[in-house]
Amino acid sequence: MSSISVRQVKDAAGWDELLLRLPAPHPLQSTLWAEHKQCYGWRPSRWVFEQDGHPRGAALILRRRAAPLPFSVLYVPKGPILDHWGDAELVQAVLAHLEREARRQAGIFIKIDPDVEYTPAPDLCQPYGEQVVEALRRRGWLFSRDQIQYRSTVLVDLRPDEETLLEAMKAKTRYNIRLAERKGVVVTAGGVDDLPAFYQLYAETSRRDGFLIRDFAYYRSVWERFLEAERGLLLLAHAEGQLLAGLFLFIFGQRAWYIYGASSSNMRHLMPNYLLQWEAMREARRRGCTAYDLWGAPDELDESDPMWGVYRFKAGFGGVLVRHIGAYDFPVSRALYTLYTVLIPRYLALLRRRHGAIPAGPPAMA
Repeated sequence: MSSISVRQVKDAAGWDELLLRLPAPHPLQSTLWAEHKQCYGWRPSRWVFEQDGHPRGAALILRRRAAPLPFSVLYVPKGPILDHWGDAELVQAVLAHLEREARRQAGIFIKIDPDVEYTPAPDLCQPYGEQVVEALRRRGWLFSRDQIQYRSTVLVDLRPDEETLLEAMKAKTRYNIRLAERKGVVVTAGGVDDLPAFYQLYAETSRRDGFLIRDFAYYRSVWERFLEAERGLLLLAHAEGQLLAGLFLFIFGQRAWYIYGASSSNMRHLMPNYLLQWEAMREARRRGCTAYDLWGAPDELDESDPMWGVYRFKAGFGGVLVRHIGAYDFPVSRALYTLYTVLIPRYLALLRRRHGAIPAGPPAMA
């Protein structure tokens, strides 16, 4: 077998097709996501790793200037994508290339957060977490202080039939699905014209639950792209003429990701979120998905964790908890890396405490 080669892919139009030839493609590595992030200052480059004429891996690298410094930060969101994380030669070749790109593009560091699992679901994940972490550490990569994406998730296997899926759920979850149906909750697919109403519901959810969101233009840029490419699904739950809840899925390859969810404070006793998730799973199955990723769970199962209530809701649908290795950074310069990730944020936090409104610091990578 020949050695692994790397080449840059300039044709963005064919990138997704290449990704979909690999076993675990992710929407945050897609052309649609790159186009969205370009609108917010990120410049993409696309790389494929090949052996004997076949793709073995791929990496979409996003680069942005690290203001106020004259350098850049690089990020491979939910990547790189490899066909076999247990192949040590492939892992070493990919990491070496990412390190070279970080140096070539005047990076302070490059961040990766691939879907490599410590606790895999059977046939749905690649269980090579420990050896990949060891390879990263030996090459000088550091576990990141800034974990952009969730490290853990709940994954539902969609391959069984619907009756089996329902039986695998907790009894209370099944009861709440049927309650919502009996009480007249109706779930329908939404389109681009429904995005403003969904965002208003999302904003209400953020105020109630205490998490920060961006302005509508940012989400519209994402949601419209994925809807129009038929790689997104907006579902809305109504009752008595009112919008009660909604969710947005990314659908890429054979997996669906529940990324955005929103609900009203009105008529919560009708349990619209339960029926909404069930209908999303059913639609994902109809579209050929074999797995449903509920996107986010506590890293440790502790009832004091702020995400415990969210986890209990998600776990009720019969999924398994999957823990990923998380984000790792390769610092090109340890001094600049410490300045950018530790000292500047601490300094700006001190200024905010003393003087009030001060710029928030280095740009977000999400």
